[in-house]
Amino acid sequence: MRRADRLFQIVQHLRGGRLVTAQKLGEWLEVSERTIYRDIADLQSTGVPIDGEAGVGYLMREGFDLPPLMFTRDEIVALVAGARMVRAFGGAAMARAADEALVKIGAVLPENEKDRIAKTEIHTPMWVVTDADRANIDLLERAVERRDVLTLDYRDEAGRSTARDVRPLGLWFWGKVWTLAAWCELRDDFRAFRIDRLASVAPAGRTFKPERGKLLADFYRRMEREREPLMDRQLRL
Repeated sequence: MRRADRLFQIVQHLRGGRLVTAQKLGEWLEVSERTIYRDIADLQSTGVPIDGEAGVGYLMREGFDLPPLMFTRDEIVALVAGARMVRAFGGAAMARAADEALVKIGAVLPENEKDRIAKTEIHTPMWVVTDADRANIDLLERAVERRDVLTLDYRDEAGRSTARDVRPLGLWFWGKVWTLAAWCELRDDFRAFRIDRLASVAPAGRTFKPERGKLLADFYRRMEREREPLMDRQLRL
């Protein structure tokens, strides 16, 4: 969880004037009590009226509220549409985060704008991405961030299967198909893999360090140089 999100959650947990211990906050947010102490101190320094002390607990005085977020009508529509698309086409964790983001936005909108979320009639189907693909999207997204090498069992358009270790670099969504851009250690070159053709994907138990010539930026430059974009060609593999 990002620190900004954690600070927001602390404020939410302290609403209502109830006493909450740092231990309980740490359990809810999956961080140490020491981290909670630092976060509370930072919130207090910015003017959030939190009373209490370590070992006793904390409460927030009544009357405090987050300042309303000022979005235009078009910005709200864009946020709602984007969140619903992520919920429909993204990974399972992404879908949950999109729902929570909408709740957070609705909680801090001015009263006269709160109903715009419900009134935004932009919708997406929920059956396009399979549960297996959703799980893989989440796994791949985390692997990109952590630089985890992955072992793929991949099947091409003809159904031929190959096992290979790859360095995941980024995810692309094409409106219906997700692809993973990666450095393939088997081919010693860039490759793009359709997520719906992954028979299995698992951590290889090691990480990789960024290397010049094997970065996502290098992948983009390769695409720009080639008359037939590399990604388009790889989508057929």
